[in-house]
Amino acid sequence: MNLLNVPGPKALALIERDKKVVSSSYPRGYPFVMEYGKGVEVWDPDGNRFIDMMAGIAVLATGHAHPRVVKSVQAAAEKFLHISSDFYHEGWVRLSEKLDEIAPFKENARTFLTNSGTEAVETAIKLAKYHTKRHNFIGFFGAFHGRTMGAVAFTASKPHYHRGFYPLMPGVTHVPFPYDYRPIIHRKLGEDYGEAVVRFIEEEVFGHNVPGDEIAGILVEPIQGEGGYVVPPDGFFPALRKLCDKYGILLIADEVQSGMGRTGKWWAIEHWGVEPDIVTSAKGIASGLPLGACIARESVMNWPKGTHGNTFGGNPISCAASLATIELIEEGYLANAAEVGEYALDALYEIQARHNSMGDVRGKGLMIGVEFVKDKSTKEPNEEIRNAIEAIAYEHGLLLLGCGKSVIRLAPPLCITKAEIDEALEIFEGTITMAEKQQGLR
Repeated sequence: MNLLNVPGPKALALIERDKKVVSSSYPRGYPFVMEYGKGVEVWDPDGNRFIDMMAGIAVLATGHAHPRVVKSVQAAAEKFLHISSDFYHEGWVRLSEKLDEIAPFKENARTFLTNSGTEAVETAIKLAKYHTKRHNFIGFFGAFHGRTMGAVAFTASKPHYHRGFYPLMPGVTHVPFPYDYRPIIHRKLGEDYGEAVVRFIEEEVFGHNVPGDEIAGILVEPIQGEGGYVVPPDGFFPALRKLCDKYGILLIADEVQSGMGRTGKWWAIEHWGVEPDIVTSAKGIASGLPLGACIARESVMNWPKGTHGNTFGGNPISCAASLATIELIEEGYLANAAEVGEYALDALYEIQARHNSMGDVRGKGLMIGVEFVKDKSTKEPNEEIRNAIEAIAYEHGLLLLGCGKSVIRLAPPLCITKAEIDEALEIFEGTITMAEKQQGLR
């Protein structure tokens, strides 16, 4: 492992300029400054090279500056930059047709294009209310759905997302997500933890708090992102779909982080053979350009003209980037995410056996979480070592990002190779060893 001189003078100068003019609300981590990138590699303005294992929070599906995405953006920009959502253009229709083709349900799909994941979630909330004529929802502890006033009412991964913003949108009841590594609900004999959580919703929430037939939708991440890259047990989604059908509730899958091939399937929920009614997408949908989508069954997205809209919907530049992105995922990156993700998980299991601080390794495809603990027997979260690993990795040319209480997420571009995984994990294990020594765990 090479120790870099970071941040260098050029990076430090830019950070100082940033402090004077940019909102202090941004959750900046370690002092990485981006200069340029190619594929899985990035460089800072002082010439330091890094392997990017976070991909801009799972955004850069095709890697940094993929030439086909860049060419598509350039070609679209030469034609026109904007027309507004009051009118029509080919790219918008083509992208919506493609999203209909890959939507995670058999029924025909309709799509509302947005500028971000949060806006896609806001659209889903409004659509669920309009379609069902109901006003209550179920969300999950550990969830992250965005920071705008509707989405943040569902977000429950950290209390500071709510502090100072009450009252939030009413009507959202939170329940435990089936976090099998840290269960808090009693399960019956023969019941997996996902089924236990769904039973809790019906027996306790519907039985004592909100009638099931007054719930508009259940908003859920198929794999929790900000909450810790938590993969639910296999019984969860089949039981949740059955519950929604029983009470006429819309199942809304927030695939902003887990979708667009990240888990080795187009949508993470497909791993459980369950069809949602609405799915939200963003992040990886356009290789870094701002774009989101609320994709719903045709029978659900039946609201009339003027009910919902936006100025930049169907932005031609973002649509061009998205179409190129989807083509690249189809042509090989979807399969690569599955194959290289499995390879990475196997390597991480071997690393886990050598480190008592690695409490859990989980994930699907290239959406992998490593949870750090003070001791494997107690499973007590170890936020300090997680933070130290982030910082040390940066100093040695590896970009990582935490989530949950003590989890490092590994979400590289879907184009990453096994050789690049090997290089990244060699640095990763080295940083774990160094952090363990700092804490006296070795």
